[in-house]
Amino acid sequence: MIEAINLRKEYGGFTAVDDLSFTVEPGQVLGFLGPNGAGKSTTMKMLTGFLAPTAGTARVNGHDIVSDSLAARRAMGYLPEGAPSYGEMTVGAFLDFVGRARGLDNPAHARGAAVERLSLGGVLHQSIETLSKGFKRRVGLAQAILHDPQVLILDEPTDGLDPNQKHEVRRLIEDMASDKIIVISTHILEEVEAVCNRVMVIAHGRLMADDTPAGMVARSRYHNAVTLVLESPKQAASVLSELPEVRKAEIRGAELTVFPAAEGLLPAVSRVIAERGWNVAELRLEAGRFDEVFREITHGEAD
Repeated sequence: MIEAINLRKEYGGFTAVDDLSFTVEPGQVLGFLGPNGAGKSTTMKMLTGFLAPTAGTARVNGHDIVSDSLAARRAMGYLPEGAPSYGEMTVGAFLDFVGRARGLDNPAHARGAAVERLSLGGVLHQSIETLSKGFKRRVGLAQAILHDPQVLILDEPTDGLDPNQKHEVRRLIEDMASDKIIVISTHILEEVEAVCNRVMVIAHGRLMADDTPAGMVARSRYHNAVTLVLESPKQAASVLSELPEVRKAEIRGAELTVFPAAEGLLPAVSRVIAERGWNVAELRLEAGRFDEVFREITHGEAD
């Protein structure tokens, strides 16, 4: 378990993280979201013992990150922002070094397993500084999982990866998620929806929301709205606005979205379409829009 207790980090008069408290249980994949400058990376660095908190603390599997930092770090794998490493080393030498530093009983076996999972066999003898950004990120992920940690802290794990590589990393996270704690700091909303079962949003270092991805989407004003694409959206909006199930209508180009005032909006809209014989190119029931919820929660706060 991760327990963050009133974590606070100040730089002079600037508060980067402000009294942040939360817990994360095994089996949870936590998406840690926030605009730029929200305090995401600072929180990750405090959780992993790389940055001392100004106040408060955190415990990883019962080990305090301040008073028992070494034991806490042993339980964690950490992919820092930018995936830093030793550029002059080859991939294989770097992973061997990390294995020895971790005190692994069989570092060669651990290296082989990590290399296979991250598809690094083709660059094993290549110096890290010559790798693409995507491969450097995969090397960073490999060192994070090398010792099969109980807790994984991943800061922007798919940054720089192409779509196929992103899919592979997300599948890796899903495979490991059942018995581990995984915390992913990201600004990519699609990534959170794809792999996370819990979402926390922070802004200016403060916790703004804590929910499941589905719960976050359900907060959207688009939740259970109906969107149509058709030739005469203004005329359709006038007609549909008369329905008791419709609260309001909005037009964006050829798209018309009607928002629910009551249950049964989609059947009511479908009935009108059939009765009027409208030529509708697209009709969809909206689950909600994560990006709109994110903007509302953070109030556009950034940097």
